[in-house]
Amino acid sequence: MAGTISRLPDVGWMLRPLTRIPGVRHAVVVSEDGLRMGHDSAEGLAGDVPELTVAEAESLAAACAAMTVTSRSAVALLFGAGAGVRQLMVESEHGFVLFTSAGLGASLGVATDQTADVGLVAQQMQLLVAKIGAHLTSLPREAAGPES
Repeated sequence: MAGTISRLPDVGWMLRPLTRIPGVRHAVVVSEDGLRMGHDSAEGLAGDVPELTVAEAESLAAACAAMTVTSRSAVALLFGAGAGVRQLMVESEHGFVLFTSAGLGASLGVATDQTADVGLVAQQMQLLVAKIGAHLTSLPREAAGPES
């Protein structure tokens, strides 16, 4: 019998405190292997991406996972194999994207516009992870047993 695939619980509702911070546009929780665990967008947004659709959030989740894995390789080269990545920030012409570890096997990503207080956003991300990190965890998948 093949292994079963279980649906990850949607934790998007937990991100509402982040998307209420002025300048924050979107937040997403990502499993280590790039699966969207949940997302939320600030209310009343205008512009190119006023609200993330599930498909856009899934694409963002995959990109977040790729950047996190790539940054781990760079940090390991600079500081040794045991050094982990705690936070990552990408700046663009339109704003910032911040990533932080959010429990075992998961990351939290937040996209802001240029007006956001990035220090406040990073602090609130850390507080959210400390408060509900157990719910943001994505345990490794169990290997499928041999077929019977």
